[in-house]
Amino acid sequence: MKLIKFLTILVLLSSFVVGVSAQDAATESDNYCTPEIAAEMRASGTLIPIISKGFQHQFWLAVREGARQAADDCGVQITFEGPESEAMVDRQMDMLQTALDRNPAAIVFAAVDSQAAIPLLERAQEAGIPVVAFDSGVDSDIPITTAATDNVAAAALAADKMAELIGGEGEVAVIAHDQTSRTGIDRVDGFVARMEEEYPDITVVDIQYGGGDHLRSTDLARTIMLAHPNLKGFFGANEGSIIGVLNAATELDLADQLVIIGYDSGAQQIEAILSGLEEGAVQQNPIGIGYRSVEAAVMALRGEEVPTTIDTGFIWADATNLDDEEVAAVLYD
Repeated sequence: MKLIKFLTILVLLSSFVVGVSAQDAATESDNYCTPEIAAEMRASGTLIPIISKGFQHQFWLAVREGARQAADDCGVQITFEGPESEAMVDRQMDMLQTALDRNPAAIVFAAVDSQAAIPLLERAQEAGIPVVAFDSGVDSDIPITTAATDNVAAAALAADKMAELIGGEGEVAVIAHDQTSRTGIDRVDGFVARMEEEYPDITVVDIQYGGGDHLRSTDLARTIMLAHPNLKGFFGANEGSIIGVLNAATELDLADQLVIIGYDSGAQQIEAILSGLEEGAVQQNPIGIGYRSVEAAVMALRGEEVPTTIDTGFIWADATNLDDEEVAAVLYD
């Protein structure tokens, strides 16, 4: 079943409901780029390099699709690249350095490390190059905006779902991608804080970081499952992490014992939801993230006011709603 449904860009980028216990997504206005703006930008030959956190997950390909759509709508040229692994900080810094050397009109950047890029971003600021952050921001006010999911709230929703499904008590564990990016930090913090604040009878017994790598995450998840035979739930905080959890649960034949909750999409995770191995996952809007990032860069180049944050929303997906229009619009294979 083809689960990405490339509807019209308006549908893909509209707000959607995230569930009773999560905040509503920010309301998006109509797309900024008109044919007149596109003609203006096209005549100027505007180049906007996009430096992603990686290419190893389908999530980033969906972000790239949104960015390409915005580039077409806005009449700008983009490049889109990222390191082979989301753990390759030095490689991403080389890419950012190379992008700056091209003296681009603007830069769109998703940080692997929320602090490592600051010296290079300072160079961009000194050169008058607007920086738009996406997905994972930096610990700096240099970016004019950040287009991203509210990852703290989204992870809190995952905690609420977990608590409901395990009956409000027991041991749970977490595999996340890293401790250096804002997404890695915020998703773990959002999940753990909600458990501590609302569910005192649930204990987070272990948190490990697999770098978003399937094999490493599988090894870590397997070790946790073997070390905690009374484990009732497992949260994987990105696509690579949750695939590791699913692999380990399958290998150890623990599908009936564990409540597994994920983050993001991808064919393997969707199949797991449909089969009952995974209860559900928090879905971001990757196409919307890519689109709004490029759109914000164009707005800045034209002297328009840009909001300091662009909340691209999230939604809960499980076997009961995968075919609903607002869910299907943000899934990817």
